[in-house]
Amino acid sequence: MAVTRAQRRAFFAAWLGYLLDGFDFILITLVLTEIAAEFGLSLTQAATLVSAAFVSRWLGGLVLGAIADRYGRKPAMILAILAFSVGSGLCGFAWDYWSLFAFRAVVGIGMAGEYGSSATYVLETWPKHMRNRATGFLLSAYPVGTVLAAVAYDLIVPAGGWRWLFYAGLVPIALTLYLRRSLPEAAEWEADGGGSSVLFAPGRRLVNALVAAVLTTALVLVFSRTATGWPLIAVVVLGLLALTVQLAGRRWPVVVAVIATVFCAFLYSWPVQSLLPTYLKTELGYAPGAVSTALTWAGLGYAAGSCLAGILGDRLGTRRAYVLGLFASLAFVFPVFALPPGNVVLLWVLLFGMQATSQGISGLLPKYIADHFPTRMRAAGLGFSYNVGALGGAVAPLAGAAIAEQAGLGNALTLLAVVLTLAVAALVGFNLPARLEPMSRMWLSRRETSRKPHS
Repeated sequence: MAVTRAQRRAFFAAWLGYLLDGFDFILITLVLTEIAAEFGLSLTQAATLVSAAFVSRWLGGLVLGAIADRYGRKPAMILAILAFSVGSGLCGFAWDYWSLFAFRAVVGIGMAGEYGSSATYVLETWPKHMRNRATGFLLSAYPVGTVLAAVAYDLIVPAGGWRWLFYAGLVPIALTLYLRRSLPEAAEWEADGGGSSVLFAPGRRLVNALVAAVLTTALVLVFSRTATGWPLIAVVVLGLLALTVQLAGRRWPVVVAVIATVFCAFLYSWPVQSLLPTYLKTELGYAPGAVSTALTWAGLGYAAGSCLAGILGDRLGTRRAYVLGLFASLAFVFPVFALPPGNVVLLWVLLFGMQATSQGISGLLPKYIADHFPTRMRAAGLGFSYNVGALGGAVAPLAGAAIAEQAGLGNALTLLAVVLTLAVAALVGFNLPARLEPMSRMWLSRRETSRKPHS
């Protein structure tokens, strides 16, 4: 069955919103050096501003996902694009480190909701045999957004300063909101009759709101490096686990395995995503124009790789295509960070190949995750598990910067990319979530047995 005109139109609206998501989210990585200079921050402190958006993503994925499951995919998509657009615009008005941290957290809420609601919408709109292609093509919008951001950086920052780069993210919002308002609702969600999250049941709202407040506070303290230590990390882990058990019920081990897979995926990809501009400017000494060009080729590779991943996923299967792409990426990582300054064209080619394989293959992640959830809780399940795992993206720039202090930034990025790529390949290849499904059934069986009266 071919894709209809209405399905293509729905896809384009979701694709455009995700493009803006990529544009707004990546801006902070382009101007870390300028922000650090204005606010008097070290590289490690500036890197926490990348992490700020990840601190709030779990909340955005959960809340906007629950809205998508209860009221429909379309209203959740509209709320998501409003959140990350307003947050990005506010970043241009930041007056110090903490105001910028807070505005980046608003961007994170919107980005999380955009990923969960748009990916779910497209999955439930396209034919089932083309759903790897649907998510691969959808996620190609994100790197196109990063390419536009790199071009905007080259045009705007040298002349107007870093703040105007954030203001530019507000320009296309009206068009995207108009397109989304005119969309039909996802047919599969309508046929299922909608759902609601147990997390927001009347008897649990207050307790879960308190848990969310404690979690958010702990994450801000940890990722701003205001406070550290195992007690805070334990609070984060236990709080997220409590919400996971409520959301997934007996299938919570499966969801934990999905979260672990996504966490490792962010740890291998986001040191490169967040610190590559800094690496090119500081260790290789490239000017803003050269950095912009290099990031353009990297973004084009990411976009092409996402589309190719979707095609391969439909032909070979999601997991097989995913693992194949991960192993292929290892051929590019070492040459990229061993390349001396001056080899500009070769750098473009290697960045294109590396991002096409390592980042592009993540176009299969929404399909891989969504397969573990029924329609009635798909948006919340996808949004929550993906964005809790995305905390790896908050750890990534901090880990990269910390290792860089001892081994250099290039060596740090290489180490994290290689080790964590192999970890994700193992988790996906051995299909850990599916292997834990029997454990979920056994846990439920024991629970039901314990409730039966003994004769």
